[in-house]
Amino acid sequence: MATWNSRGLRGSTLEELVNRTNERYAELGLALIQKIPTPITPVRIDKEHRHITLAYFDKVSTVDYIGAVQGIPVCFDAKECSADTFPLQNVHEHQMDFMERFEKQGGISFLLIYYSTREKLYYMRYSQIKRFWDRASGGGRKSFRLGELEPGWFMELKNGIFVPYLDCIQKDLDCRD
Repeated sequence: MATWNSRGLRGSTLEELVNRTNERYAELGLALIQKIPTPITPVRIDKEHRHITLAYFDKVSTVDYIGAVQGIPVCFDAKECSADTFPLQNVHEHQMDFMERFEKQGGISFLLIYYSTREKLYYMRYSQIKRFWDRASGGGRKSFRLGELEPGWFMELKNGIFVPYLDCIQKDLDCRD
């Protein structure tokens, strides 16, 4: 696997946990979620160690994951945060636009945020990230604090599932009815 020193690998721990969870959900026939690769063009390669040391993104990507859960279209992005404050610059405008359009088509969009120093995992509904985004766009805080999050959306390890987001998807659906 190619690695390089970039801020893009910060979420690799969470990504691995989400990938394992998605594999387990697929094995159980509960969901089919795929990781969307980000297309890159390598610029500099360390041939001795077979590492990409410099690359650029070919185009802006949408979100990290897309698929279906029991017939419901789902898309989400996985973010890792080491502080109690999450900078909104970690979510890009094109991602917000994609999630909004996805929701308008009847899908469910969300973020999975892993607060690594606290070992807390949070399911953030699109409507919640949109409120924080709109607040920042209106001149308010360009981040949100852990204390601003709704307590009922933190996830706990369950039945050997690393990132048990299916329960939160059900809860998200229930909130929409």
